[in-house]
Amino acid sequence: MTISPRFLRRLKKLREFFSLLVRNRMGLVGLAIIILFLILAIFAPFLRTVNPTKVGTSKNILLSPSPQFWLGTDDLAKDVWSQIVYGSRISLAIGFLAAIITVFTGSLIGLIAGFYGGKIGEILMRIVDFFMMLPMLPLMIVLAAVLGPSIWNIIFVVSIVSWPTTARVIRSQVLSLKERTFIEASRCIGASDFLLMFNEILPNVVPIMFAESVLMVTEAIYAEAVLSFLGLGDPTAISWGMMLHFAFESGTMGKAFWWVLPPIACIVILIIGFTFLGTAITDILEPGYKEAHGF
Repeated sequence: MTISPRFLRRLKKLREFFSLLVRNRMGLVGLAIIILFLILAIFAPFLRTVNPTKVGTSKNILLSPSPQFWLGTDDLAKDVWSQIVYGSRISLAIGFLAAIITVFTGSLIGLIAGFYGGKIGEILMRIVDFFMMLPMLPLMIVLAAVLGPSIWNIIFVVSIVSWPTTARVIRSQVLSLKERTFIEASRCIGASDFLLMFNEILPNVVPIMFAESVLMVTEAIYAEAVLSFLGLGDPTAISWGMMLHFAFESGTMGKAFWWVLPPIACIVILIIGFTFLGTAITDILEPGYKEAHGF
């Protein structure tokens, strides 16, 4: 089986990209934070956890951190450490799934709008402008309230309000790429629009799609936390936002700091991790990055 030169060139670029990423301090810190939370999510049952929804006995209600309960207990004597560890699964799942849907939708619309232009591009970009004019948080709150409490509804709500940004970024890149000589050369030898879009242009915007995906994860995690705290999340799924909602509903936020601070810290740290990684990727994709840093 012969490997095409084009595939080898793309593989070389991918290796070069990851080489630059691990040399970037901000990217390395962000990657380390994300890997830490992924380990928590994947190996949750083996990290001295119990069923996070299991109600304890009355004598264990609102206990402060101890050797038995590392992060204390809540008002139903449920283990806070277990809720934090299992809550990472919900936050990461919502973040990744919402980012995938958002970037796929935005990239497809941006690709079509940038490649065809004309009336098609104009109509699609007016739709993008309409969504971008809408206030994101109020729209998410209204949609979540109408659709009802569900993890999938939160993913849908986050995706429906976030894709226009990706569409605009991808469109601007496609407008530049479609004027390049390699596109004209492919067109001259009879390549169809489908092949030009998905075989020539799309591989060149994948790095930007990746950077957008990382940044979209932060928006999804933040949105889930806000919506859940407002009582619009799924009460049957333990997430960091729902932990804060239950703490607020119990009226013990000011007293049980061990119940409130861990989910807040996890949300902030994870968002910082993805922000660092996304910023590093964006910097690496800037023209002249290697020369400016002596690589």
